[in-house]
Amino acid sequence: MKKTLLAFAGCILFSISCTKQINNEETEPESEFTISGDRCASQEVLDAQLQQDPGLALRMEAIERVTDEFIKHPTDRFLSGGDVVIPVVVNVLYKTTAENISQAQIQSQIDVLNADFAATNSDYNSTPAIFQSVRSGNTHVRFVLDQVIRKSTSKKSWTTNDAMKKTSQGGIDPTSPTSKLNIWVCNMGGGILGYAQFPGGNSATDGVVLDDRATGNTGTAAAPYGLGRTATHEVGHWLNLRHIWGDASCGNDQVSDTPTHNTSNGGCPAYPHYSTCAGTPVEMTMNYMDYTYDACMYMFSAGQSTRMNATFAPGGGRTTFAQ
Repeated sequence: MKKTLLAFAGCILFSISCTKQINNEETEPESEFTISGDRCASQEVLDAQLQQDPGLALRMEAIERVTDEFIKHPTDRFLSGGDVVIPVVVNVLYKTTAENISQAQIQSQIDVLNADFAATNSDYNSTPAIFQSVRSGNTHVRFVLDQVIRKSTSKKSWTTNDAMKKTSQGGIDPTSPTSKLNIWVCNMGGGILGYAQFPGGNSATDGVVLDDRATGNTGTAAAPYGLGRTATHEVGHWLNLRHIWGDASCGNDQVSDTPTHNTSNGGCPAYPHYSTCAGTPVEMTMNYMDYTYDACMYMFSAGQSTRMNATFAPGGGRTTFAQ
């Protein structure tokens, strides 16, 4: 299929935040969930973080070196037949009653993450034959709901400036971010579904942000993003996965077994969807790291699983979660 790992100079151009993109296909009108505007503020957020934190580039470079070595020597695995269990703190910021999502909706998101990361999701077997030999199987990453923190706010919507992560700015400070995954659920403005911070970033802002309507698969979760896959996509970023198109035309996502994509795919592309990049490969549009609708994404690749596992190795950026 493709790709050798890029030098870190290219790596910092990848996303440090992410949202799902919607094309011009219709959404279900009853959901009243419209996505528009600047859906992915990747470069803007990255530029801001690099300016604010001069050491970020060096930390990310070091993580890439660890990842490279882990990929080269997959027998050097930190796992001994078990799973890495990640406690999850869900921080709910709400202005309206609807935004104060239920415990059931929150638990449904944890359940979706566990199914998707263990490859027990019901649509996993929809994987086309051409990709079945490279799909991930169980990633050995498991999620357990640790606690839910709720806060009423007068703010109508939130942006990608991380204010929801700071009590001083009306949000909620993260709880034990070096040992617990913090997820902030709030009403995102600008057509944003969610974004994540990559390994290497400041622990004070570490975690994942989700719009309440793109959280879980019940309650306020709304089609076409109402099956909980925004979190699967964003946690993929949190574990150092890049967008499958490498955030560039025919770009590199740092994974050898994913096809080269022209760009992101929205909606539900008909299979097979061919790239016009070198070799005209069939694109893996059903991969969680593309931008398709929730119902049309249902797999990680084996290479993506290895890259995520690398984050738990010594120096990998998420080592403290495996201790």
